[in-house]
Amino acid sequence: MAAETEIAHEVLNPHRGIIRAIVLIATAMAVIDGIVVSIALPTITRAFSTGIAQSQWIISAYLVTETSLLLVFGRISDFTGKRRLFLAGFILFTASSLACGLSSGLYDLVLYRVLQASGAAMIFSISAAIMFEVSPRGEQGRAMGYVGATVAVAGIAAPIFGGFITDTLGWEYIFLINVPIGVVVLILAARYIRFPEQKTGTLRMDWPGSVSMVVSIVSLVLLLNEISGGRIFSPLLLIYLLVFSLSFILFLAVERRSSHPLLDLSVFRNLKFTLPNAALLCIFCAFFMVNLVGPFYFEGVMDMKPSQVGLVFLIMPVIMVVASPATGWLYDRWQWNYLPVIGITLTGISMLLLAYGALSMELSLIVLLFIPLSLGSALFQSPSNTEIMRALPVEKAGLASSVSATIRNLGMTIGVSLAGILLSLQMHAGGYFGAVEEAPETLLSGCISNIMIIGACFCFTGAVLYLAKNLSILDS
Repeated sequence: MAAETEIAHEVLNPHRGIIRAIVLIATAMAVIDGIVVSIALPTITRAFSTGIAQSQWIISAYLVTETSLLLVFGRISDFTGKRRLFLAGFILFTASSLACGLSSGLYDLVLYRVLQASGAAMIFSISAAIMFEVSPRGEQGRAMGYVGATVAVAGIAAPIFGGFITDTLGWEYIFLINVPIGVVVLILAARYIRFPEQKTGTLRMDWPGSVSMVVSIVSLVLLLNEISGGRIFSPLLLIYLLVFSLSFILFLAVERRSSHPLLDLSVFRNLKFTLPNAALLCIFCAFFMVNLVGPFYFEGVMDMKPSQVGLVFLIMPVIMVVASPATGWLYDRWQWNYLPVIGITLTGISMLLLAYGALSMELSLIVLLFIPLSLGSALFQSPSNTEIMRALPVEKAGLASSVSATIRNLGMTIGVSLAGILLSLQMHAGGYFGAVEEAPETLLSGCISNIMIIGACFCFTGAVLYLAKNLSILDS
C-alpha cells in the first residue's frame, strides 16, 4: 500500500523538488524577517529620531500578527486551497516588504510590518502541509527535516544577515532585498506549485473563536514582552494578564460549543499529536534561550567582536543543514520513533555542559558543545515534524501545520522572554543594574550558566513527554 501511495505521489508531483525549494525559500524569508530587524533596530531608531519604546513595535507588531493569525489562515486554507493561499501570502509579503523599505516614518513602517506579518502567516501556516502532501511517504521524513532545518537555520542566521546588510547597504535593504527574490520565487510558484487538494465547499469560519484566539495570543505575546523588559509590576502587565486569561477561557468555551470550531480541541486527545507538539515547544524555548544569552556571553565575558560571535553561531546552521535531511532519511528508512527522544536528550546534555563551560570560561569547550547541541536538535526535528503531520488525517494537514507553526513561534517568544527576565532578575539580585555586556565577568557567566541549566530542564521535560508518547503507542 505504501509503495502504491508513493508511486501516485511521484506521478502527481513531478516537480516536487522545485515545490520544496520554493516553499523552503518562502519559509526562510518569513522567519528571517521576524528576527532580522532586532539587529537593525538601533539604526532605525536613530533614523526616525524616536525612542526604543516606540521603535520596539517594529518587532512586536510582526511577531504578534504572525503568531495570532497562523491558526486562522490554517483554517482558511481548507476553503481556498493551500496553493492559492500560499501565492496570496507571498504576494502580500513581497509587496509589503517593498513598502517597509520605502517607509518615511515609524508609524508607516509598523503598519507595513503588520501587513508583512500577515503574508508571512499565510505562508508559514501551510508550508509544512505543502511539503508533506507533495512528498511520497518514503520522503516525508526528509521533507520535514528540510522544514525544521530551514526554520532553525533562518532563525540563527538572521542576526548575522541583518548586521551585514545594515552595515553595508542600510537598514532599508533588509526589507528591499526580499523584492527581487520574491518576484522570482513567485513566478516559479505560480508555474510549479500544483498538487491535488481536498477543499471545503464553503468557508465555515468560527469568527467568535477566531477573535478570542487572536486577542488571547496578542495579549500573551505582549505580556511576555512586558516581562522580558523587566516591567514585572507595571499596570500594563496586569492588564495584559487579565485580557489573556479572560480571552483564553472564552476561546475554550466557544470552541467546545462551536459546530465548526477554529481549533478542533478533540485533536489534543490524540497523544501522538499533542505530546510531540509539547516537546517541540520545550526545545524551541531552550534553543532560543541560547540564542538570546549567547551573544551577551561571548561579547561580555570572552570580549569577542560581533563578527566573531556571528562566526561561532554559524556552527549551528551549518550542522543542521546537513544533519536534518540526513536524520529525515534515517527516519524514512527505519521509522525509529526514539530518534526525537535521543535528539532532545542530547541537546539537554549539551546545555548542561554549556552551563559548566560558561562558569569555567573555556571557549574551546563551549564552541565544541555547539556541535552536539545542533546535532540533537536535528535528530529531534525531522522525525517529530513528520510524526506530528502523520498523527492527524490528511484532510486536517492544514490544522496540523498551523498548530505546529504556532507552537514554534510561541516557543521562540517564551524562550527569549524567559531568558531575558531570568538574566535581568539575576543581575539585579547581584546588585548590578547597568548594561548586560558590561557586567562583571563572574556575575554574567554565573547568570548565563543558570539559564543554560533551566534550558536543559526544558529539554529533559520534552524528552519525557516524547517518551510518554512512544510508550502510549506501545500500550495501544
